[in-house]
Amino acid sequence: MTINQAFELLKNAGGIRAARIITDNFPKISWFRAHIIAHRLRSGAPVAKIIHKKWFYGLEFYTNRKTLDPRPDTETLVESVLSDGWRAPRILDLGTGTGCIIAALVKNIDSATGIAVDISHGALRVARRNIKKLNLRDKIKIKHGSFTNPRLPREKFDIIVSNPPYIAMGDPRVDAGATHDPRIALYAKNRGMAAYEQIAKNAKNWIAESGKLYIEIGAGAEVSVRKIFEYAGWKFIRAECDLAGITRVLVFGV
Repeated sequence: MTINQAFELLKNAGGIRAARIITDNFPKISWFRAHIIAHRLRSGAPVAKIIHKKWFYGLEFYTNRKTLDPRPDTETLVESVLSDGWRAPRILDLGTGTGCIIAALVKNIDSATGIAVDISHGALRVARRNIKKLNLRDKIKIKHGSFTNPRLPREKFDIIVSNPPYIAMGDPRVDAGATHDPRIALYAKNRGMAAYEQIAKNAKNWIAESGKLYIEIGAGAEVSVRKIFEYAGWKFIRAECDLAGITRVLVFGV
């Protein structure tokens, strides 16, 4: 199959942009592979899951079905941290997935170091691959753990960041692309609030006295999430909006 034939097949299956990205990444593609990819596009598979890469904050990350693809909305979380002008902070990333958040922070903050935690062994393999590729193994440690038991050393962190699962079970707003993501990274019990409740309850054990917690939220969740953290004794500092004007990040102190 010629590249032009593959382009036309993929364009019909997923649109011009998807076809262009895929053929740019696979300049030589067999008839069989092209038809498999076309089928995946028609089923709603994100392009990043097909080419196994996604750019985030100017860095390229490997991604697969074990992780969420890095999303532009989450760059708001990185921007929020960077705007506070940290110097040589210790960072804890809860639910790291691909490792994109902590990697972007360590790349952009002088002398920053940290620990990335995830409960999924598959996600941890992806994060390790990305941290190695970005030459950050001496600055970022990858650990298996949960929001309730991250298995951390006895130290406090200046920054805690998290983009936890926050979609309520059965939420009709979830698009077809989400079916290609791991459910554990998307959905949370208690109407999507369970992960926030766990983090609010436990993260005070891991944060330094002058530290800050930056957490991503879903559209329309600001009031509910803020109540959870304030009830647990956190001090609300500010909210940050994404490029669409949706409140996307909440910042808390102790």
